[in-house]
Amino acid sequence: MFTKMMKNFYSLLALILLVSAVVLCVQLISNARLNQKIKGDVAELNSIKYGMFSIDAWKGHLTPIVTAELDKLSVSDQTERELREHVAIVLNKMIDEAAAKIEQANRKTTGGKVKQAFIDMFVDIKDVKTGIPEYTDAVMRELMKPKTKRQIKSMLNKQVTEFATKTADAQDDSRLKAIVEEMGMKDVAAARAKLDESRATTQRLVAIQSALLIGLGIALFLLFAFAKPRAPAHFVILVLALVTLLAAGVATPMIDMEAKISKLEFMLIGHPILFEDQVLYFQSKSIMDVFWLMMTDDQIQMKLVAILVVSFSVIFPLLKVVSTVAYYFDFKGAKERAAVKFFVHHSGKWSMADVMVVAIFMAYIGFNGVISSQLKGLNFPDSGVDIIATNGTSLQPGYYVFVAFVMLSMLLSGMLKRSNLR
Repeated sequence: MFTKMMKNFYSLLALILLVSAVVLCVQLISNARLNQKIKGDVAELNSIKYGMFSIDAWKGHLTPIVTAELDKLSVSDQTERELREHVAIVLNKMIDEAAAKIEQANRKTTGGKVKQAFIDMFVDIKDVKTGIPEYTDAVMRELMKPKTKRQIKSMLNKQVTEFATKTADAQDDSRLKAIVEEMGMKDVAAARAKLDESRATTQRLVAIQSALLIGLGIALFLLFAFAKPRAPAHFVILVLALVTLLAAGVATPMIDMEAKISKLEFMLIGHPILFEDQVLYFQSKSIMDVFWLMMTDDQIQMKLVAILVVSFSVIFPLLKVVSTVAYYFDFKGAKERAAVKFFVHHSGKWSMADVMVVAIFMAYIGFNGVISSQLKGLNFPDSGVDIIATNGTSLQPGYYVFVAFVMLSMLLSGMLKRSNLR
């Protein structure tokens, strides 16, 4: 009687842990997907195409600088002397051109010829030019008046503003505007701040839920290992826990690949130019995301690879789990079937799920190394340009959940191989 009660107690406790794991799995997948979307939106808002590669962004930096420099515009003694010389040259040239045009116009008619004869007789251009220093002084006095300087600065600022208005970015920013509108914000900066806060919150929640899910899986195995006697229902619960871990592992992002320029700063005419968080590349993908991406590709080779990916990461592990159940209950003599024995006793060494874990890990290391080495090439020591390039590639909770599934499934196979688990 006591033995039966203990068996029922262990089974009930295991069932409670399984239900908790299933609920947690659903929440984890939902939150991980939300976090994935938030990260994608953040990467879009910070994309380099809206920053360093955007005409509007550069216009926003350069227009205030030019305006500020025009407001500080002043004429030094040296500049005034050079300007005076230039005005004198212009006046001299203007007098010559005016005389030439008058003469040319007068040569066309008889009356004009008579008029030109009187001009030649009574007007000497050299005498007119002797007054150029006085004319120059008059022009310079007018130019140096505060009112004239303000008018010139106002005219130049107006011209700069007009040039800025006519200069527009041709790239499509519809997605950028859609994200800002979706966030209910008025501008990109406010939307970015809200998204950063949401990303930190959901990332922390996903990490906690992943750790709890893995912990529940381990707890179920420990409970099964120490439970005496063991009920068949408890074994079924173990298998369902493995399926739960597999579902969470393949449906949640496993890796984030990001390359960005965290800071680009330099001085232009004494004014700082600063660009921050310029995202060059970002992808956050789960196994199912990769599968769907390849399946929707037009190339048949990509579709074949997609089938291989889902086969090795989902179908093969599920067959292993199903074979384990069939072996445990010896369903229709399953213990003697070669295929079942292979999946239960021998597939652990060659499991494609294990291979998938290694492949993802190696891809992480490879991409991480490539991006790090390439970003180092963006640094220019002693150039006056301060560049901080950042590699944000990182493994995500989905990867560790998948690893937990692989390890626990291998543990279950080992337990079956050593004993009948009864």
